[in-house]
Amino acid sequence: MLATIKKQSDCHVVTYKRPLPHSVDAVWKVITTNENLQKWMSNLEIIDLRQDGKMHFNMNDGTGTYEEIAITNYAEQQVLEFEWGQDRVRFELSPTDNGSLLLLIETVQDLTDHTPKDLAGWHICLDLLTDLLNGVEHQSFPLEDWQQRFNEYKNLIADVRS
Repeated sequence: MLATIKKQSDCHVVTYKRPLPHSVDAVWKVITTNENLQKWMSNLEIIDLRQDGKMHFNMNDGTGTYEEIAITNYAEQQVLEFEWGQDRVRFELSPTDNGSLLLLIETVQDLTDHTPKDLAGWHICLDLLTDLLNGVEHQSFPLEDWQQRFNEYKNLIADVRS
């Protein structure tokens, strides 16, 4: 299912909703331990996991170059929020009767031509995260799946703009 995009007064809020048949503890470990995190989002690395901590967005181009990302909100096994350029990305995790509910909420200041690429990327990363929880580890990023999602998010953003 595609994310939803809602216009707020000064931004857009994009919400991905993933019910998962896994415990909060299992999902939290996949989100917050580098060994697991880099299996579904290879660019991210947690440096200091806490409120006002930091992460790196590694360029993964062989140069060792990275951008530092500030953790802006943190609550153990509940919330991990961090800067994403001018935007913010927030993971919220809560228990359910069947496992847990994972929300990824991106607050987007401006819808640009890059936005559907970013949204498609998060969508695919959440698919990879889900697969990892289910015991399937991908060796490469599924570019064809990303292209399909990119087209869908381009259309969704066009609808939101009109």
